[in-house]
Amino acid sequence: MASVQQLFSLEGQTALVTGGTRGIGQAMAIALAEAGADILLVQRDTSNQTTKQAIESLGRKATIYTADLSSNPSVSALVPAILKDGHRIHILLNCGGIQRRHPADQFPDDDWQAVLQVNLTSVFTLCRDVGAHMLTQPADLPLSRRGSIINIASLLTFQGGITVPAYAASKGGVGQLTKALSNEWAGRGVGVNAIAPGYIATDMNSALLADEKRAEGILARIPAGRWGAPEDFKGAVVFLASAASAYVSGELLTVDGGWMGR
Repeated sequence: MASVQQLFSLEGQTALVTGGTRGIGQAMAIALAEAGADILLVQRDTSNQTTKQAIESLGRKATIYTADLSSNPSVSALVPAILKDGHRIHILLNCGGIQRRHPADQFPDDDWQAVLQVNLTSVFTLCRDVGAHMLTQPADLPLSRRGSIINIASLLTFQGGITVPAYAASKGGVGQLTKALSNEWAGRGVGVNAIAPGYIATDMNSALLADEKRAEGILARIPAGRWGAPEDFKGAVVFLASAASAYVSGELLTVDGGWMGR
């Protein structure tokens, strides 16, 4: 029987992470490294070294692979390049995402396409390619697992939001994609889950935070009495990446200070 420490350990594993340069993605990438994983960071370019350096300061390996999530050919070329370099991917964390705000009746086609590509299509492409790789690997992870896939959903996986129809549609899609993949892969040693963040004080929500009245209304509805912080996701991501969640799949873990319970 594995001890709790062993259940949560990611020692000897490698995680592929998108959206790791800032905010929630950065906190999650560092948390995976703290639990023992080496990290492959997917970035648009190599100019931002902050996350890489933070991971290396923990004594873990960090490698940047460049890809543009807004270009599906670029995303499709990513996993073959990583595997060619000899890496085995044990964990996939899809955290890259963008936001566009317009009234729905004026929402431009190109913003719709951009949000769906980055937030949903690139997530599917990486899940498919990494999932196919994981399924060929031996079930030699603790509790006979082959790997863990973690997508980042949203409160708008469940709710519609205001002036963000593309984002809501993309995140609703992420929730259903997570369940669909879980149905096929959970029995083959690959757990597929999602984390749905609530209202978190990051750059992604700067427009909401700047709207004093809206920010006040949101805060009043959060039972925990505060907006979330990136650090609030460290425990959740390590749980879903590790053998601690071996019998959890197709789950949308909501980290929202109690918002969805209201």
